[in-house]
Amino acid sequence: MARDHGPQIKDDALYEELKKQGNSSEKAARIANAKAAGTLHHDSVHLEDRTKADLMKEAAKIGIEGRSRMNKAGLVRAIRDHG
Repeated sequence: MARDHGPQIKDDALYEELKKQGNSSEKAARIANAKAAGTLHHDSVHLEDRTKADLMKEAAKIGIEGRSRMNKAGLVRAIRDHG
């Protein structure tokens, strides 16, 4: 049974699983809360399935520097590591 992480975490079990996978606290909370709210999109988790152009837009939106020199795998890594 997942422990209660307080009112800021809406899906404690998913939060703990994401943390075990190596995600930051912030990223795990963002994904767990989005899933609990029903706003988690399939694309947001499976970055490898997205086009390079879409990844470039996402990287620009979150402010990843050096994105224009990255290949698709590099963009996926940078987006996952952000936050």
